[in-house]
Amino acid sequence: MLRIDDPYKILQVDTEAEPEVIRAAFRSLAQKYHPDVRGGSEERMAALNAAWTMLRDPVRRAAVDRERAVSIARRWPKDAREGAGAAASPSGAPPGSAFGTVLDFGRYAGWSLGEIARHDPDFLEWLARTPIGRAYRSQIDAVLAARPRAATAVVEPDRERRNHRR
Repeated sequence: MLRIDDPYKILQVDTEAEPEVIRAAFRSLAQKYHPDVRGGSEERMAALNAAWTMLRDPVRRAAVDRERAVSIARRWPKDAREGAGAAASPSGAPPGSAFGTVLDFGRYAGWSLGEIARHDPDFLEWLARTPIGRAYRSQIDAVLAARPRAATAVVEPDRERRNHRR
């Protein structure tokens, strides 16, 4: 049997996609890569069929999700500073102590949500709006709510400029 590492990647859908979205993605890709169509291949179609078989059944899909969670937990340590994840981050080593989930992707790979909130809260606000950040949205909201807000400065008009206007 064909070994499928990540059926979500093969079908090009998000891990939290609805069954209707997964079905539509399969049908679209099957039409594109069917062996009878120019540019199609038997290997690609076999991979699509295997991925669709794994994700169309709710019980099988739950098993795939559990396997993915275990696989990710093995690859990324809870504290990113113990493994190579912190060294591989384009933003360097994370500052301070970690709190919250440690990200395993992007420019802040190996950083916890709390560390990112202290360093770049705009990134967390952006992440909360993206599909990849959906899994972290509740934690991001809690981290951003706990962060002290900067007081907005009241800008007084410059008196000299005001006096020189005509």
